[in-house]
Amino acid sequence: MLLQSALLALSASLAAAVPVLEAKGNVFVNPKTGNRFQIVGVAYQPGGASGYDPTVPDVLSVKENCIRDAALLQVLGVNAIRIYNLNPNQNHDECASIFNAAGMYMLIDVNSPLVAESLTSFEPWTSYYAAYLNRTFAIVEAFKNYPNTLAFFSGNEVMNNEETAATVPPYSRAVTRDIKEYISKHSSRPIPVGYSAADVRDILFDSFQYFQCAEDGDKNDMSHADLFALNSYSWCGTSSFKESSYNDLVSGFTGSSVPIFYSEYGCNTPSPRIFQEVATIYGPQMTDVFSGGIVYEYTQEDNKYGLVKLDKDGSVTLLQDFVAFKDQLAKVDFKTLQSQKPSGPAPPAPKCDAKLIKTKGFNGNFTLPVLPPGAKEIIDGGVSPAPSGKTVSVSSLKVTQKIKNPDGTFLVDLAITQVGDDEFNLPGTNPTKITGGSTKTPTGTTDGPATTSSNAAVKPINVGLPAAALGAFALVAGMI
Repeated sequence: MLLQSALLALSASLAAAVPVLEAKGNVFVNPKTGNRFQIVGVAYQPGGASGYDPTVPDVLSVKENCIRDAALLQVLGVNAIRIYNLNPNQNHDECASIFNAAGMYMLIDVNSPLVAESLTSFEPWTSYYAAYLNRTFAIVEAFKNYPNTLAFFSGNEVMNNEETAATVPPYSRAVTRDIKEYISKHSSRPIPVGYSAADVRDILFDSFQYFQCAEDGDKNDMSHADLFALNSYSWCGTSSFKESSYNDLVSGFTGSSVPIFYSEYGCNTPSPRIFQEVATIYGPQMTDVFSGGIVYEYTQEDNKYGLVKLDKDGSVTLLQDFVAFKDQLAKVDFKTLQSQKPSGPAPPAPKCDAKLIKTKGFNGNFTLPVLPPGAKEIIDGGVSPAPSGKTVSVSSLKVTQKIKNPDGTFLVDLAITQVGDDEFNLPGTNPTKITGGSTKTPTGTTDGPATTSSNAAVKPINVGLPAAALGAFALVAGMI
């Protein structure tokens, strides 16, 4: 009876853990403390984009797998995950509650790599219709009620060169508008919506200005993005703030009216990675402008960016990249960093004007497409049936699968350490010791200065997709 009572008490406490955050000006803020929040994240998509299949459980639908991965990510020291491909018709209550208990937020992409579930980069008007919007709204419905839902991405690398920038911007901003309209009518709290951009310097800062500006400078403009993020791989191996061109990013985003952060980072050349950039991302050269970042990615896929290797039986082997990233995070004083206040009021959103756009050929038209037929009825009436989620109790937070250390030994009694109410995960919250692995630069590798060309070290937009699928999906937004 005593054991049962203890489990019930633990389960009851799972309903609340992380504080609900707000995008306030150009930072994320804990409204209860007034402190800034820095994202310390990992991209979470076991199986990769090509592994998404709506007929099988998605990555947030299997409790045992979520306990396993939340425990390992907690040991790593992260406080957020980015999830790319989800099925709104599946139940995510247990997994969302598990990551909540582990002190981790979720950043959710509303699109998928399937046809009709993303805005296309080629002729975007052909993919902007009510059925597609219904799918994005369904994702919002499924995740709006979880306290650890931090934000939604309305698009991922939809613009990846000057050709796509000539047609996509008004449609991509329209999708942001439509999702925000839906949230305003059907969510009990505002949830930030923004865009995840490719680090293509020829169009990056025009894209930023296009999304952050507001009609008459009014942030109540529903098409104004609440955040802007970028997938950047310009820091490779041993580099520096300048050599990696991080200095150019800080300069280009200084004065932002919305939070800026890396939605992906972690160049894998050379390999294994050393994650030297972590100290800079969370150091004084960047934190006034950036709100952290998300390392790509949790599981090892064909593109070789993984922190862990996932086997078919559900067992996991920790890779050297896991240890290197963990060690780099442990060097940062996150308790101090996460207790800082905003430095001051953010600049107002600039007024949308064609003068903001510097690149010839970039579509700076701020007259957005009207809602497609049938979309207004969905926004007003809601998705039906509404797949709204809720936090639930979970009886055990103990990992049941085998977890192998880099040195071949096995972790024993791995479990999630539940964070306290209104807290989130920090390095050291879960003291499980990892054995093996090395954070030294691999012997025989050389690290020259990172180039700053428009496509420098950028992860290809179709990474993870089988070759046979490229013709069909190469220009579909939301791929990774």
